[in-house]
Amino acid sequence: MKPFTTFAMVLLGLISLLQLVRFLQAWDVVVNGVSIPVWSSALACVITGVTAVMLWRETRR
Repeated sequence: MKPFTTFAMVLLGLISLLQLVRFLQAWDVVVNGVSIPVWSSALACVITGVTAVMLWRETRR
């Protein structure tokens, strides 16, 4: 397994978990005065989680 692939897989997994925690805890996020909706964290969790799983499956070949 290549080191960068492992790093990317772990990083995407952590981002996915953090987005899931934000979604479940309903943390407020404000960027430059604009409130980011909580539902966007659910979408980000799914996208990053699927990408991490795809990388993991790629390395198993």
